[in-house]
Amino acid sequence: MKVLHMISGGDSGGAKTHVFALLDALKKKADVKIVCFTEGVFYREILERDIQTELLLQKNRFDLSVVGRLVELVQGEQYDVIHAHGARANFIAWQLKRRVDTPIVTTVHSDYLMDFDGVYKKLLYTAINKHALKKMDYYIAVSSEFKRMLIRRGFTPNKIYTVYNGMDYSLPCEFVSKETFAARCGIPYDPDKVYIGIIGRFDKVKNHAMFLRAAKQVLAQRNDVEFVLAGEGPLENNLKNYCKENGIADKVHFVGFIKDIYSFIHFIDINTLTSFSESFPYVLLEGAKMSKPTVCSAVGGIPDLILEGETGMLVPSDDDAALGRKLLELIDQPQLREELGKNLHELAVSHFSNEHLAETHMQLYQAILRDRQETKRYDVVLSGYYGFNNSGDDALLYAIVEGLRRFLPDVRILVLSARPKDTMQTYQIDAKYRFDVVRVCRALKQSKLLLNGGGSLIQDATSVQSLYYYLLVMHAAKRYGCMLYIYANGIGPIRAKNMEAARKVIDKADMVTLRDSASMVDLQKIGISSKTPVRVTADPTMILRGKSRRVVQEIFRQEGIPAEGSYIGISVRNWNKNDRQFAEKIALVLERICTKYQVIPVFIPMKYPSDIKISERVCELMQVNGYVLQQQYSVFEMIGIVEQMDMILGMRLHTLIYAAGTGVPVIGLTYDPKVTGFLEDIGQPRFIDVSDIDMEQLYGQMEEVLTHKEEICSQLKAKSEELEEKALLNAELAVQLLKRK
Repeated sequence: MKVLHMISGGDSGGAKTHVFALLDALKKKADVKIVCFTEGVFYREILERDIQTELLLQKNRFDLSVVGRLVELVQGEQYDVIHAHGARANFIAWQLKRRVDTPIVTTVHSDYLMDFDGVYKKLLYTAINKHALKKMDYYIAVSSEFKRMLIRRGFTPNKIYTVYNGMDYSLPCEFVSKETFAARCGIPYDPDKVYIGIIGRFDKVKNHAMFLRAAKQVLAQRNDVEFVLAGEGPLENNLKNYCKENGIADKVHFVGFIKDIYSFIHFIDINTLTSFSESFPYVLLEGAKMSKPTVCSAVGGIPDLILEGETGMLVPSDDDAALGRKLLELIDQPQLREELGKNLHELAVSHFSNEHLAETHMQLYQAILRDRQETKRYDVVLSGYYGFNNSGDDALLYAIVEGLRRFLPDVRILVLSARPKDTMQTYQIDAKYRFDVVRVCRALKQSKLLLNGGGSLIQDATSVQSLYYYLLVMHAAKRYGCMLYIYANGIGPIRAKNMEAARKVIDKADMVTLRDSASMVDLQKIGISSKTPVRVTADPTMILRGKSRRVVQEIFRQEGIPAEGSYIGISVRNWNKNDRQFAEKIALVLERICTKYQVIPVFIPMKYPSDIKISERVCELMQVNGYVLQQQYSVFEMIGIVEQMDMILGMRLHTLIYAAGTGVPVIGLTYDPKVTGFLEDIGQPRFIDVSDIDMEQLYGQMEEVLTHKEEICSQLKAKSEELEEKALLNAELAVQLLKRK
């Protein structure tokens, strides 16, 4: 493959480092050349590297004489892809695009609305760059947050790829001893003390003030800790004055600009970054190279590398109290520091190396070329109950997308959603309003495959309108030439008068997978053709994993729930056939079981906020302390919360699925055969009919679970592995259909 890169030639800082790292690794995998338009620092330094480089010198930023020479270069050397970096290259690429048919991709290294200072430059150059960006074919964001930024500003999600900065982890780090570094910087070194450091220019955006406020909190409780700041900048005197005024100057060391950054990182015990804004900072990769435990503000692309409780710790932007708490926790636990640093190093080596950077670019170049050659805009249109703030259906969407990408990483997906803007932001894929008939039909015409995706979609217990909506979308898909895959559905119940309509559509399916064996029985009742390919698999969400225990403990702290203890998780919902004394009976059973076994009831609203009211009603009726989660949490946070429970009493099906997938014992509050069917499939047939609650039976089942918890957990973990394989089969079959097409 031949790739032509373009950059101004005067770039420095993160963009320069990124492009150097990319080209150094990419030249081993492809034929690459870079064109510069000025004789700046980037151009001078790249001449020292073994990379094909050409200078097409511009007289000024608006000199377009270089475009003709670029046309000759692209056509003469037959480049497959043109890759631009930065505002000047974007402007030239925009002009070049009119004259060549080669796909153009640009890397967004920063927030393009903040690239230029000064009124004139900001008004003119920012406006030109913004317009030029809109004309590009594809985009590479250097963090998931930058991809979300582009989506918010109207760029098409499926045209945006995320590729993180990389570093060469094969080279050794060169550094001096801690004693030598301390002597050089005038720090009285004490090996029994903990040194906490931060690196960065003393500008407002780096928010060193937050670092020092947290330092003051820590020093009020500990005298065996010191803080070290490396850098220079206009706010240095202000920061030093703060230390003097607050009596911490003797514990805070300003060591100036550090050339050998690894000596600084080796010296400190904890690395920090407190910026208001970041893209994907190299200083964290440098810290990761030395396995340094890290605490950062959760901004920009930082959460892509620093995973809370796994590879480091995150705090909200400008929350010095949270930073102080996290630092004290790490100071007190040397073993935790070692564990987080080790995990960070392993993640960085596997996902943020130069080799990974180059390999990812090769994959996206191939994806770009495939997209250009395709006659259809989408591989998959995904239809389901999406965009309604239901954790279970949100989890289905995550799982289906993740599953498809495991087998086809560059799969092009469009989702039909009730809130397409939210869906695009959250899942970073294309979405259209599910009730916009014109756009839905246009999407189906432009797609190879419709996935009627997950959940109980083919049923009329919720509403007849819902059933006919999905049947009409499936019918339209076949009419417009799409393949049809009814994907891991729960079937039924369906009343006799609607069975024929359902049968006619299901018989047109190219593939049907069912999430439980009970759905197979309902499908047979409908009377589908024996030629229709049907398989029983598992719910797609079985492949998802939740947030760590440390993340859940922080959620519990914010919700006022005791961080240590045994918990029962409860998921309830309003249902028109609920027992007339539903809340009272559930409250009495919970009160009795929680008192005897000293467990804490935690109510988990799966559909936010509609499940909160009924949860609070049950909680208020108990004579023991219970807690209702008040905030809306992500799918992965919800799975993490469920995993910390000793048992789940669940009415919403996906609460039970989350639990089963993480090995947590379950009891179902059944209002629908799908709940009973799932529990029977996983070999845990404990459930109570919500229309007529038998309190003694429910109490007996809960007592059985709590007294045989270890045995049940063992059974569930073995079953969950089997179900995960079946869940992935759903996606594998979809990709087989696409390849057949």
